[in-house]
Amino acid sequence: MVTYETVLKNKDVKTYIEKADETLIALGYTEHSYAHVGKASKMAGDMLIALGYPERTAELARIAGHMHDIGNVVNRIDHAQSGAVMAFRLLDKMGMDADELATVVTAIGHHDESTAFPVNEVAAALILADKSDVRRSRVRNTDRANFDIHDRVNYAVEKSELTLSRQERTITLDLDIDSSISAVMDYFEIFLGRMILCRRAANHLGLKFRLVINGVALL
Repeated sequence: MVTYETVLKNKDVKTYIEKADETLIALGYTEHSYAHVGKASKMAGDMLIALGYPERTAELARIAGHMHDIGNVVNRIDHAQSGAVMAFRLLDKMGMDADELATVVTAIGHHDESTAFPVNEVAAALILADKSDVRRSRVRNTDRANFDIHDRVNYAVEKSELTLSRQERTITLDLDIDSSISAVMDYFEIFLGRMILCRRAANHLGLKFRLVINGVALL
């Protein structure tokens, strides 16, 4: 059985994560390295465990979360599809069962908002975990005068929490934003599509997605 620990220790996977992030550094994107994939992995797995899914399903979500951005080593455009093909080759070489491999590859291939859809529970959990990772520490541009809108929005976030309530059947992204750095409307300008995708993903898991910014419920 290919485990999350197996994937974490795989030298080829490590190389692709690092090289993909180097590509995004050159393009001026926010952080997509171990901090991001680690957070996505943990959140996706923990979410499925909290909802009562089997441990192995949660582990597949952790694996998908760890590998979901490796396609950026090819190009930012269509990186979800490139990453799915790369993940197939890597996990097949490790000996992953075809049924499990299909689940992971499908989730990776459906995580980017331009083409994504929560086609299974692993994909749904990955979408929610990936799209909710908004935080100041993802900004690598040190010159605030040259921030683009993505830099401003991420830098303005002082608190970001994704909270699941099984009793209320809700999953809530709660943000505190310094509006002197970025207006709330800036957040919606670049993240509205992602939030709509999060709502679809939550629905797939039998949940209602809520977005709260500065104490105000917006979704």
